[in-house]
Amino acid sequence: MEFVGRHEEMERLDSLCRRRQGGLAVLTGRRRVGKTRLLVEWNRRHDGLYTVADQSAPEIQRRYFCEALAGRFPVFQEATFRDWRAILKALAQQAEAGRWKGPLILDEFPFLVASSPELPSVVQHWIDHDAASVGLVVAIAGSSQRMMHGLVLDSSAPLYGRAVEMIEVKPLRMADFTAATGITDPVTCVKAFTAWGGIPRYWELAEPFAARVDEAVDRCVLDPLSPLHSEPDRLLLDEVPPALALRPILDAIGLGAHRPSEIAARIGQPATSLARPLTRLTEMGLVRREIPFGESEKSGKRALYRIADPFMRMWFRTVAPHRALLAQAPAAVRRNLWAKERPGLCASAWEELCRQSVVLAVDARAPLARKGPWAPAARYWQGRGPEWDVVSRSLDAKRGLLGEVKWSDRAFRRADLGQVADGLRRKGVPPMLAKVPEIVYCLFVPKAEDGARELDGMLVVDATAVAAAGT
Repeated sequence: MEFVGRHEEMERLDSLCRRRQGGLAVLTGRRRVGKTRLLVEWNRRHDGLYTVADQSAPEIQRRYFCEALAGRFPVFQEATFRDWRAILKALAQQAEAGRWKGPLILDEFPFLVASSPELPSVVQHWIDHDAASVGLVVAIAGSSQRMMHGLVLDSSAPLYGRAVEMIEVKPLRMADFTAATGITDPVTCVKAFTAWGGIPRYWELAEPFAARVDEAVDRCVLDPLSPLHSEPDRLLLDEVPPALALRPILDAIGLGAHRPSEIAARIGQPATSLARPLTRLTEMGLVRREIPFGESEKSGKRALYRIADPFMRMWFRTVAPHRALLAQAPAAVRRNLWAKERPGLCASAWEELCRQSVVLAVDARAPLARKGPWAPAARYWQGRGPEWDVVSRSLDAKRGLLGEVKWSDRAFRRADLGQVADGLRRKGVPPMLAKVPEIVYCLFVPKAEDGARELDGMLVVDATAVAAAGT
């Protein structure tokens, strides 16, 4: 599949190569998000040296590392080194002799640290002295968010403050998905994004099925022999240390428990025991903490926890509760199960995409962009009062945005849009926007029957506009 997106990340990595004194880049991000592909593409641009670790004994890991270095520096093919310090010192000497500035990439760095706890201190000394003296560009990456943050962000960690670039590789946007897959119909694109989210590895597996989303879901996820049938368990097992003990929390959230008290009741544990597990799942990019628009991030009274990734939401709705059925069901039954769950999943993914598109609306031709720029949008709810799907405020604080999100496979007629608009107006205005001079109302629907862009003073934003946001 063609490499798409990652323009900002690539520019930051490229800028490191332009530094005469070199430096360290640290990349984090959940598994399957595309860190390796980004590093490989960057490596090709600059004639670098890419290495990747695995979970093995320290002696074997060092041997594999030397084998990778030997592709550029043959001296490493036969030489024997007693420890990491000796290998890295020899590498700096070879780089200086060959006037090579890197980049040197150490992917899956946490695997090396797990078997050689002294390595971060060794690398820190090497970065500060040998590597700096020859202007080497070095990048380390890993999917274990907990360990990577502990290695770099903890003030007591050896590598703290050494990184010139700290890059969190996040899931790609729907615009990138469209570019990579070639699916041009925006409504079909939303359906596909509902299944695969912004994770490029899943896009690659679904690529042979093109726009046949239902078939792709069955063949890649629902079929017990498919490559993604047990994906969440693999993700949790690959963490360092393994995080399989967190699986019940994901099951509870997937079944509809979003408050800590509800999650605790589902898994039979006290709510006070969930703070650390929920934090770790959030760091792993599997769960997101949601608070009403305008509230402080530190506020926890109304916080909700939701599965962050569309694919994981789909898996915990369609696979997790039905493993026994799927183990013996024919393809027709599996697809009926997906067809039953798909509308609700599409509605959730569509609502999320609409909120994300608000801050990305920068094209001056788009009506929403002309009213902005906007702060990141969120939902708003309070007790038994009304809820708003999309709430934001312009950066100059002169306008507030209230949006209603509706999903349907079919195009919305003008009469349908009118009813949605009436319902949005009847809700009134949430308290944090009560004194804002102007309220901008917006209806988010995948498709309007007559292509309407405005209705009774309300903006109408469709899937085409949402998909194009940020391009």
